Amino acid sequence: MAARKQRWHPDEVRKRIQASQLINRLQANAVSPEPLMDASQVQSARILLNKVLPDLSSTTIAGDEKNPVKTISEIRHVIVDPRKSND
Repeated sequence: MAARKQRWHPDEVRKRIQASQLINRLQANAVSPEPLMDASQVQSARILLNKVLPDLSSTTIAGDEKNPVKTISEIRHVIVDPRKSND
């Protein structure tokens, strides 16, 4: 078996593991007949998750009357042969 390049997980992997543990705990609390976490623990978990996971709120990109955002009218897919020069 080949040796691992890194002996530890990168920080991003650690954050994801911790986030999944928080999510599992919140889900267990939600489906349990009796609360497993008190209100302050739930709030703390939400705050930590907001720092690790992206917020999926919608974003509107708009301009003003003088500088409106232009709409995309055409999308092109151009395949370039790297063997041919552009000279």
